[in-house]
Amino acid sequence: MVDSATIYSIRLGYGRSPHQRPPSSPDELLATLQEAEKPASAVDMQDAREVHLRIAELGRKRRDGDEKAEKERKEVVQQARRRVDRETLRRFARAVDDPAGFGERLVQFWSDHFTVNAGNAYQQLMTVAFVDEAIRPHIRSRFADLMFAAETHPRMVTYLDQSSSIGPNSSHAKKHRRRRKFGLNENFAREMLELHSLGVGADYSQTDVRQLAELLTGLSYSPRDTKVFRPVRAEPGAEEVLGRSYGGKKPSLDDIRAVITDLARHPATARHLARKLAVHFVSDRPPAELVDRLVVIYRETDGDLNALAAELARAPELASHFRQKARQPFDFLVASLRALGVTGAEIMALERKELRGWLTSPMTKMGQTWGRPPGPDGWPEEAEAWITAQGLAARVEWAMRVPRKLCDDLPDPRHLLETALADTASEPLKWAVPRAESRREGVAILLASADFNRR
Repeated sequence: MVDSATIYSIRLGYGRSPHQRPPSSPDELLATLQEAEKPASAVDMQDAREVHLRIAELGRKRRDGDEKAEKERKEVVQQARRRVDRETLRRFARAVDDPAGFGERLVQFWSDHFTVNAGNAYQQLMTVAFVDEAIRPHIRSRFADLMFAAETHPRMVTYLDQSSSIGPNSSHAKKHRRRRKFGLNENFAREMLELHSLGVGADYSQTDVRQLAELLTGLSYSPRDTKVFRPVRAEPGAEEVLGRSYGGKKPSLDDIRAVITDLARHPATARHLARKLAVHFVSDRPPAELVDRLVVIYRETDGDLNALAAELARAPELASHFRQKARQPFDFLVASLRALGVTGAEIMALERKELRGWLTSPMTKMGQTWGRPPGPDGWPEEAEAWITAQGLAARVEWAMRVPRKLCDDLPDPRHLLETALADTASEPLKWAVPRAESRREGVAILLASADFNRR
């Protein structure tokens, strides 16, 4: 019988570490989430706006013939990318230092649910700000609050091209119609329904998508303005989404909050999120009983995400479906760092070339390019997407090459086996690790094993 602390660390967290005593009760586990809520980034939307404006200004000067502008523009871009690399290190460091890893896993889960792409230099800064401003503060909130924060954040608005969506009858469109045509962006509305709330296949129509798209006009981004909603660009009048009317003569951000609140309370959203949580934390084919319990909790608590986390912590399916999930590359690397005893401070001390050579470039080889998910639906969950010949080869290569660079002295593989897996190691692995010809090979055998690569 696997003890609760080991279950929490391996199944809900980022693995065991010699530096942290894992929580042994649901209450103790949930108490660790407050650390993940705290923004620690040195980047916010104001930083992103300033970089955006500076790049645009230097671009204009370059087009006007200023020979120095292009060199300066490249330096601004490089400075922005160095800041993003610093914050990438911070994401690894926070996951390594998290007492259980559950809080940072939730940050990663909800960041993937509300997927945005890193993009160009200033968009990369916006993406860093998105996680700290929209996701972290709401991992224990109601889902409606998290959804509103994510959907109205400038990075989501720009990622889904919402700034180009202008109400055809808005005052802005009427004023500028002679000079340009205006389009309605249905993509944002469709993703909000299909991916962020109700789920694919839910009972909504194309009319609902279009009406929601009209309601969302007014959401936009400009580096010169902190406002995310501009009434002059919004379609006037009321829109009907899923049989309910929103808005009126004077469009406002409150109309968007109202429709998001109702979408969050929809029964289809409860089931979509319950299943997605169960798939991510428990099994690619989650037991129906667990999904049903999560649905009930969601609906009874009005989408309280802390209550859902508590239900996951109590779920017996964590033990009964042990090792039915493949660790994604980021999960694998963080779990490896934790097991090896690497600290967050040591991660933050890495140079940019070490970040790329030891962490982000290997992640790409494993099939997960940091900050660049393949589409708005985020990263795949199925083990088949990660346990591939190329992906496994990259994990084996990392396990053989990188740990000795990260650690002054590699741990004894026999001790590492206990640290990483406690009493969950399989008999073949317990036989193989002590018989390795060197510490390097013993560490690699463990980190590349099926036992370690599944949770």
